[in-house]
Amino acid sequence: MRMLAAIVMLWLAGCAGGYVPPDWQLNAHGALRDSVTAYLVGNSKLADMEFARTRAEIASTGRIDLLARTELVRCAAHVASLEFNECGLYQILAEDATDSERVYAEYLAGRWAGLNTALLPAQHRGVVAGADGALRAIKDPLSRLVAAGVLFQIGRLTPNGVTIATQTASDQGWRRPLLAWLGVAARSAEQLGDKDEALRIQRRIDLVLGVDGEPSR
Repeated sequence: MRMLAAIVMLWLAGCAGGYVPPDWQLNAHGALRDSVTAYLVGNSKLADMEFARTRAEIASTGRIDLLARTELVRCAAHVASLEFNECGLYQILAEDATDSERVYAEYLAGRWAGLNTALLPAQHRGVVAGADGALRAIKDPLSRLVAAGVLFQIGRLTPNGVTIATQTASDQGWRRPLLAWLGVAARSAEQLGDKDEALRIQRRIDLVLGVDGEPSR
């Protein structure tokens, strides 16, 4: 399963040319990947446990900038699931973050005025520019959901964008963002007075939740 490019690039960018990454790097990469995956499928307990492992591995290096970057990866997954929390844990570390991380944090928060988009991941630059089809053009599914979440947060996401986000989460089997985006679609249908569509979406929500109210697994 593809993840945010940052997850892979964060730890393995130096592997080219025969470079063998140290154990902490491989362990942190694996734990971060597993944490994000667990979060997206709705397993918060496992997500927190794997993220704690990630932090422990990074702590062994004393690299606050890497920890800040890792917090942004987790924050991005939250934005993809329409959980907006101002990336509070990243903010504690922001003083030691790089310029690229600071720009990405501003992007996630929807503070785009004066944003240096050249420092953003390439797939998000067109989103800020307002290019037609920019959302659908993002190939990585999690990055696409992150972009949709940011656009929703600042009130610029179109109904078609909601459809794209919902389909993306559904295609990946990511229960947490799927429930969030289905909720948006259901509220929209209700506001438009489309009772049949609202009921159809509710049936999808019920299927994902399962009979006990928890995400069906």
